[in-house]
Amino acid sequence: MLHFRRLVIAGTAAAAALTMAPAANAVSATAGTSAAVVTLRYDDSQARGWETAIAAGVASWNSNVDNVKLVEAQPGTRAEIQIVATSGWPQATIGPVRPGGRGRVELGSQAVTQGYDKTRIAAHEIGHNLGLPDTKPGPCSQLMSGSAAGTGCRNAVPDAAEQSRVESAYANRSAARTPDRGRLVVDAP
Repeated sequence: MLHFRRLVIAGTAAAAALTMAPAANAVSATAGTSAAVVTLRYDDSQARGWETAIAAGVASWNSNVDNVKLVEAQPGTRAEIQIVATSGWPQATIGPVRPGGRGRVELGSQAVTQGYDKTRIAAHEIGHNLGLPDTKPGPCSQLMSGSAAGTGCRNAVPDAAEQSRVESAYANRSAARTPDRGRLVVDAP
């Protein structure tokens, strides 16, 4: 009888271990996946009139790069990226902005007055915060060509090379260890 109890107890423990093993693996796989993504919060509370363009620009980056995600900061929380509306030309600090760092995007209405697309402007300036410089002159297919592509360009999607550069800047959470460059880039033609 004692031998039978040991087998039942051992069998129950083994079954419990097998039942729990997939759950434990799922947790660590999920943790491993989320650990590879750098989350940056943005505050656009001072960018009235640009909300739709900012949301579309953020969605473009979030759907085209895997290891960095932009999320709107909750009221009262600190944001790594401050987005403001101005009357001048669009400008932004060059990143890559890291968690706990500070980046700034100024969405200038002067460019809109001249006919440039708001969503392209927002996505382009966010691209600077993610570490991308201007690529002027450049075609409309390059988001970072900015104003050089002309007022008819509505492309707000980073091309494969731009996506790759951002992925590389944030690979293995390296942007968490890399200082912000902090240089301001003005995007006047």
